[in-house]
Amino acid sequence: MTAWKRWQDYATMAIGVVLFVTPFVFGATGNGVAAGTAYTLGVLLFLAGILAAAMTRANGVEIIPAVLGVITFVAPWVFGFASVTALAWSAWILGILAVLSAGSVLYAASAGRPRSTVA
Repeated sequence: MTAWKRWQDYATMAIGVVLFVTPFVFGATGNGVAAGTAYTLGVLLFLAGILAAAMTRANGVEIIPAVLGVITFVAPWVFGFASVTALAWSAWILGILAVLSAGSVLYAASAGRPRSTVA
């Protein structure tokens, strides 16, 4: 595929935007740790989506959104805002979606390569 053609990269960008605006939507901007995490990871996911979309081939750069998705998923427990249910559930759902989106590109890229056989 050529650059800027994979829907998964646009999905990663959209996930980043949704994660960024989540504290505003749920009125949780006063919770500094949860909101700051959503802002930071939202921007990073958006930038990772742009970087992945700019690549002509799906190569190792797709691992960045996948890792950010895992970080987004575990962030409520690591940073201690699992009790802020709206932001925690948003992080869990969007983290899973980011991993699935990036993982589908990685899977499709690996399925298209000829496998080498080791004798």
